[in-house]
Amino acid sequence: MIKILVTGGAGFIGSHTVVELVNGGFQPVIVDNFCNSHRSVIGNLEEITKQQLIVYDVDCTDELAMRQIVTEHPDLQGAIHFAAYKAVGESVRFPHKYYHNNINSLLVLTRVMDAFGIRNLVFSSSCTVYGQPDQLPVSEETPYQLAESPYGYTKQICERILQDLVRGEGNTISSVLLRYFNPIGAHPSGLIGELPLGVPENLIPYITQTAAGLREQLTVFGTDYSTPDGTCVRDYIHVVDLAKAHVKALQWMADRPVGCESFNLGTGRGNSVLEVLHTFEEVSGEKLNYVLGDRRPGDVEQIYASSEKANQTLGWKTELHLADALKDAWNWQLKLETHTSSK
Repeated sequence: MIKILVTGGAGFIGSHTVVELVNGGFQPVIVDNFCNSHRSVIGNLEEITKQQLIVYDVDCTDELAMRQIVTEHPDLQGAIHFAAYKAVGESVRFPHKYYHNNINSLLVLTRVMDAFGIRNLVFSSSCTVYGQPDQLPVSEETPYQLAESPYGYTKQICERILQDLVRGEGNTISSVLLRYFNPIGAHPSGLIGELPLGVPENLIPYITQTAAGLREQLTVFGTDYSTPDGTCVRDYIHVVDLAKAHVKALQWMADRPVGCESFNLGTGRGNSVLEVLHTFEEVSGEKLNYVLGDRRPGDVEQIYASSEKANQTLGWKTELHLADALKDAWNWQLKLETHTSSK
C-alpha cells in the first residue's frame, strides 16, 4: 500500500479523506494535535475502515517531531496538508493565531518533505483566495482579490509559497492546490462529521446544534447583500465528494513532472443562507429558530465555482446534492445525541 502523511487527519475534511484513502488502497499516517477535533474520531475511523490506523498526536509546527515521524516511515510517498485553523470569523478576532499556525505548519512540512525526498503534496486550500470575485462562477484563472479575512490571506500566502517552491532552485516537491468551496455534510454511516470544539463558527453545525436544542437560536449574518434574498451565497459541497478529490489528485500526480497546479472543488451552484435553512427544515422536519442580524466582518457576499478543470483533468465530479449533505449532517447530529445520552 502507498503510504501518505495526512496532517490534520482527525479533522472534518481530513477524517473523511482518511476513509477515501483507505478505500483507494492508500495507507494514511495521521498527524493531529487534536486542538480542534476529538480523539474519539480515530476509533470511529477504525470502525469505518475496519483497520487499525497509524496516528501521531503532534503539532505540525513542531519540526523535530515531524522529522521523527517521517524517520519512522521512510516509505512515505506523499502528503496531504489539512492542519490549519479554518474559521473566517475567528481569524478576524485572532489573526496572530492564524498567521502563526497556518503558515508555519506548511513551512515545516515542506522543509521535512524536501529533507526526506517526499515528492507529492496535496494542499488544502480555499475559495477564500479569490476574495470577492468580479465575475461568477470562479475559475482557476480568476485573479486573487484582496482577501476578506486573515484566514483567506493565509491561504493566499501558502499557495504563493508552494508556487515559489516550484520555481526555486533544486526543488523536488510537486503540489496540487485544492481550492474548496463550502464543505458540509457527514459520512453516511453517521460515525464522523463536523464537530468543532466550543461554539461552531461554520453554518451547518450551528444549524444542526440549534435544531437539536444545543443552541438557543441561529443568527443569519446580513440580509442586505446584492443576492436574490439578501443573504450570502455559497457553493456547498458534500464532504464525501470533496474527500474523493484528494485521492484523484494523488493518483494524477503519481507520474507527472514536478509542478504546482490548482483545482476548484465545488458544485458549480450557489445557495443562499436562507435557502440552506429552508432546505434543512424540509429534509429534517425540524423548525429552526433563527433571527436576522447585521453583516459579519470577513464574509464575502457571494461565490461559487467552475469545477470544469477538476472534472476534465482529475476525472472528479460531485455526485451528491445540498439536500443529501444536510440530511447526512442531521443524521450525524442525531447519532451524537444518542451516543451522548447513552453514556
